[in-house]
Parts: sequence; structure tokens; C-alpha cells
Amino acid sequence: MRYRILGVTQTEDHGTVASPGGPRLRALLAALALRPGDVVTPATLIDEVWAEDDPPQDAPAALQALVGRLRRTVGRESVVSAPGGYRLAATRDDVDLYVFEHLVRQGTTALGHGDAATAARHLDEALALWRGPALADLPGHAAGPEALRLEATRARIEAGLRLGDAPD
Repeated sequence: MRYRILGVTQTEDHGTVASPGGPRLRALLAALALRPGDVVTPATLIDEVWAEDDPPQDAPAALQALVGRLRRTVGRESVVSAPGGYRLAATRDDVDLYVFEHLVRQGTTALGHGDAATAARHLDEALALWRGPALADLPGHAAGPEALRLEATRARIEAGLRLGDAPD
């Protein structure tokens, strides 16, 4: 299973893309995908899922219900209860944000070594992962990814210029 958080939160399983559901389910999945494999405390998840609203009276129970709904959507084995919270059974390689970061590093490194063609290839692949505003379902978390997107765009333009693509 792949997790797409560079835009509205989605899952991708064997080429099939799906939305986990409404805004709260998407926010919950995005909060977990932002920390793949790490245990996230209920307090953190409550703060992030209800970031723009006051949490319900019994927020821990509401969170538990949301986790149950998310498990029905993405699979019980994908969202694991762990001492101290919940974790997404995934790695950074399963989340588009971290794949993007890795590709940008490869592209900028290649550009720094004078390999504009390799840089362009990696940067094109990285920028193609974007489907909208980063972490659209988690207000307040997009600044870092958006800044890196600008850096990737600038580096891609520079690679293009070095390759003689100035007219484009």
C-alpha cells in the first residue's frame, strides 16, 4: 500500500487509487503517514484531526471510532495499536512525500556534480508526485514540503537550462 499526501490524502494499492473517506479520516491517515512506522500518541492525533475545530467532548473515544473506520478502509493490518498510540505499518518509501524528498536530493546532488540529464530525470519524477497542496488535509504542515517543491522547481529549471532547453 502506498500513501499519497502531496495533495488530498489518498491510498494506492496495486495501481488503484482511493480516498480513505471524509476530511477527518483523511486527516487521520495523513497524520499517521507523516510519521510512517512511528507510534503517534492519541493527543497528537486529536490535535491534528481536529486542528480547525474543537475536539468532541470524548475525543479519545471519537479518535478510537475514527481509527476503526480507517482500518475498515485501508485494512486492519495497516493501522496498528501500539503502547502509547497508533502507528501506520509503512515505511518512508511507502509515502509520496518521502519519495519526493529522496528524489529531490538525488536530483540536486546530480546537478551539483554537473549531471544535468540525471538531475532533470530525478526532479521530473519528484515533481510529478504532486497532485495539489502538500498535506492538504493537515493545515499547518505544508511549509517545509512547499519550500522543497520550490527548490526542486528551481533546480529543474537550472538543469533544463544546462541541457539547452531555454526556449521551453
